[in-house]
Amino acid sequence: MIVYDRLWETMKMKGITQYRLIKYYKFSAGQINRLKQNTYVSTHTLDVLCTILECRIEDIMEFRPDSTQKLEFGIEADSKES
Repeated sequence: MIVYDRLWETMKMKGITQYRLIKYYKFSAGQINRLKQNTYVSTHTLDVLCTILECRIEDIMEFRPDSTQKLEFGIEADSKES
């Protein structure tokens, strides 16, 4: 599962608010909502965020393994791919 918890930390550190993203950088409230809910956002959006925040992708998102997704895709919970 991709989560955007790091985005909010990076924004706070850089002094960029959600209001600023909407007002000055023309982000939609819906896009911010998707980030808050850890749902799909495009790579273009991620690129724009990295540009605005002058950061790396790791500073705004991370992958966390999710055992329910593994079941959904038919992957055994403790199997490792080589």
